[in-house]
Amino acid sequence: MENPAQQAMKLFVQNFGTKADDLYQAPGRINIIGEHTDYNEGLVLPVAINFNTVIAVKHRDDYQFRAVSDAFPGEIQQWEFGHEGDIADDSQWYNYLKGITAAMALSGLHAKGLDLAIVGNVPLGTGLSSSAALEIAFGTAISYADQLHLSPLAIAQISQRAESHMTRQECGIMDQMISALAEPDHALLIDCLELDSEPVLLPENLSLIVIDLNIDRKSFMAQYQERKQSCYEITEILGLDSLRDLTQIQLHRAKQLLTDSQYRRALHVMTESQRTASAARALQENNLNRFSEIMHHSHCSLRDNFEVVTPEMDHVINAVHQFVGDKGGVKMSDGCIIALVDHELTDQVIELVEDSFHSLTGRDATIHLCSASGGAGRIT
Repeated sequence: MENPAQQAMKLFVQNFGTKADDLYQAPGRINIIGEHTDYNEGLVLPVAINFNTVIAVKHRDDYQFRAVSDAFPGEIQQWEFGHEGDIADDSQWYNYLKGITAAMALSGLHAKGLDLAIVGNVPLGTGLSSSAALEIAFGTAISYADQLHLSPLAIAQISQRAESHMTRQECGIMDQMISALAEPDHALLIDCLELDSEPVLLPENLSLIVIDLNIDRKSFMAQYQERKQSCYEITEILGLDSLRDLTQIQLHRAKQLLTDSQYRRALHVMTESQRTASAARALQENNLNRFSEIMHHSHCSLRDNFEVVTPEMDHVINAVHQFVGDKGGVKMSDGCIIALVDHELTDQVIELVEDSFHSLTGRDATIHLCSASGGAGRIT
């Protein structure tokens, strides 16, 4: 079977009638812990996974961009750098690309055009950040092709700006930073306010399992936006710049100003950032007992305080937690479930998930056995 790089090269020849000059890639991601803390400017601990977007490119002498994707077959999409036009319909995949060039132009950067053939194996619409992989791969390609010498962090910032303002999808910086800056075999502890990051080596005895219960993604995203808006309202009530600044004393004193649900939302964000720092330390020390406890506390807070865990997710997460005990951790992550468990338990955990979810719902879960990959770059 052809890999994405080979597929991208073939797609390029099929659509443009010539060979591409270069290949670039960027990975998707799963977040270990730090749920709903990125847009609150707290701490997150994502890991890049071995699913990526690959772009085959050929340099042009003008400022035209032409792009085709295997995921959305059809006519070649075309636009000119600095003349992207209105990007009002965020349902079009190529608006992520137009957003990048528009954000670059607004930043005072200049770049000549490219012909692009895009192939990806990041599952779409599953919370594994296929959009960030596309953005970062494209931003990396432009930086190399035009010798802009942009740092990975700069590409991440441009990509976040593109998605937040150009495609009307306001987002935190986590997805773009992990796709751009990831190191193989490491997670990345990110401070979403300071934009500092620290690689965290994952214990080599752990398997990384991503479990997709095939939820209603539209309803999940509507709930996500509602929780985000609630956090912004709480921040305004408390007179803070973000919930990152919230302390236990402040929250206790302000309890009468908040509804019960607002209090619990704020409590989750405050404690989740604390748990994220503790989880990173536990992984660095290979303290799986502590890591398991922290992940379970995060799950309970997401379920009881933030109220974003469905009964089906709760059932599967609790089943895995009870089975692995102190030999791993499991929780929800952006609508999926992430489990980091001892290698020896991998097959049994997968079988447990398949059986427990099917017996509960009659449906099948989609399970990915992943590895922690490196960030974006040119494929040589």
